[in-house]
Amino acid sequence: MTTATKSASSTPAAQPPGFESAVEFPTPTRLHVAIAVKDVERSLPFYRTLFDQAPSKVRALYAKFEVHDPPVNFTLNAGDWPTPEQGPRHFGIQVKSTDAVLQAKERIEAAGFSTSTQAQVSCCYAVQDKVWVSDPDGHRWEIFVVTEAETDNYAPVPAQRDPAAAETDAPQADGLASEPEPCCAPSCCS
Repeated sequence: MTTATKSASSTPAAQPPGFESAVEFPTPTRLHVAIAVKDVERSLPFYRTLFDQAPSKVRALYAKFEVHDPPVNFTLNAGDWPTPEQGPRHFGIQVKSTDAVLQAKERIEAAGFSTSTQAQVSCCYAVQDKVWVSDPDGHRWEIFVVTEAETDNYAPVPAQRDPAAAETDAPQADGLASEPEPCCAPSCCS
């Protein structure tokens, strides 16, 4: 059974509906872009200049810029997957509540697209609830809420798997099912 057919329930580990984001941003949503870089430290000066601000979070292999204009959660992720020449790792839309994640999940599934979800996943030094969907060309999109702004875990993950094959036997209760894969394949970035 695919995740899309399980839309009426979620795992008890997820934050309850109505839970508000652990991070603030001025708009109801903001775009999230995660790019792969060979060296985060080498890339930081360029993005500090481009965005005219310092990053809000810097860790080994990771940096995040929370830009207000234009509103974007932009992350640098070091690693070999994919190489910068292969393009972005994934795209995302950050929302302010679990309700917004669940509404997006229902809207996407009602349109006939298969989703996969992650509840209370520790990813890129934050904890998140999220839903994943791929476009017809395989570009991965996540819609997520940060439920804890800080954690010690980065949790890089292995290569992307086929989202159409996403299945889970995890118990579910409120709309978000915990997938067995860690973080936000193919990357982490909140």
